[in-house]
Amino acid sequence: MAAANIATNLKKSAIAALWLAFLTLPIIVIRVDTVEKTVTWRWMHLVYMLAGSFVLAIAWHFMMDRRDRGVAAHKDEGAESQSKLARWLENPAVARPLMALGLLVAVVFPHVFSMYQTNILISALIYVVLGLGLNITVGLAGLLDLGYVAFYAVGAYAYALLNHHFQLGFWTVLPLGAILGAFFGILLGFPVLRLRGDYLAIVTLGFGQIVRLVLENWNAFSQGPSGISNIARPGLFGVSYTVDQATTYIYYIMLALVILTIFVTARLKDSRIGRAWLALREDEIACQAMGIDNTRAKLMAFALGATLASLMGVVFAAKTTFINPASFTFMESAMILAIVVLGGMGSVLGVMLGAFLLILLPEYMRAFSEYRMLIFGATMILVMVFRPQGLIRAKRKVYKINTEAA
Repeated sequence: MAAANIATNLKKSAIAALWLAFLTLPIIVIRVDTVEKTVTWRWMHLVYMLAGSFVLAIAWHFMMDRRDRGVAAHKDEGAESQSKLARWLENPAVARPLMALGLLVAVVFPHVFSMYQTNILISALIYVVLGLGLNITVGLAGLLDLGYVAFYAVGAYAYALLNHHFQLGFWTVLPLGAILGAFFGILLGFPVLRLRGDYLAIVTLGFGQIVRLVLENWNAFSQGPSGISNIARPGLFGVSYTVDQATTYIYYIMLALVILTIFVTARLKDSRIGRAWLALREDEIACQAMGIDNTRAKLMAFALGATLASLMGVVFAAKTTFINPASFTFMESAMILAIVVLGGMGSVLGVMLGAFLLILLPEYMRAFSEYRMLIFGATMILVMVFRPQGLIRAKRKVYKINTEAA
């Protein structure tokens, strides 16, 4: 059986290599010099293409077979698979020292590394909170939101406009931004209560595009494509900071917000509304039949997710001191959704890991500037093929009933 499988994989790999060589032959082999009016035939390039694609195809089939064997083994065991990494991290003897070490490193980070590194980490922390916010809507409640960046823009423009026209400070606008985000989340939630799946995705995508186009074209309100500059950085009791000090200050603000968000989302997941979201994600009809108010659950998911996004919008505007509609395109929503899916939908730890990987890796791969997006895309494809549940799968809460009790 194994020999037959190997022979089949070799045959498939050879066919794939030949097809790729045939399709790319004019590009790989033929080189035309229009100045010298010469044609050069580079047959060795075709040989390299055949050999490389054949080896890659064999490796692909080997990994696919290994994945299929793992899936079959878990089905035979009748248990839900969970990664070794997740089980290792859930061990209190490992998790608590790691959390203490991580918190210590996070606290001393700005004093050890440069302002540039601190800025990069602030961006990563912003996406951690954005990912956790979208994780409530998509990962827990199962409501596919492709216009999530609109709430991000609401918070950013709320701070920029209130600071520009009324000189309101960061700490004054932060709660106002959260309230505005919740309002717009409910405003989006009401029209889409009866929608699900692809229809919900299209409506939320349209909402995100409407917000961006309004900001881009309503010059009297948002100053259009020119954006808003000279936004005040966060202060404290009227004390003004230098750029370096302000960066460190924003870093510690973000660190506190991330810890608060992790605590809130983890508690929500195990709460009554969190269990209602999980039930809504699995089967909306059965959820309603069990007496759960679907309308309330959906609106709360949209409102809480939008609140976190709007909070991060306020921080983003304070960090950059300049915003324009180009910062809130569909690609931002796609990136945040990729963080949730790559990390593991419903998993707090997985979303954090996904945010750090997707934000930090491209930044530190600038040395491979010509190939980093190719490597980035290929890595995401491999992860989604071989770990479709994400890097860290969300653990289901198990309730044990004592049947021996009298």
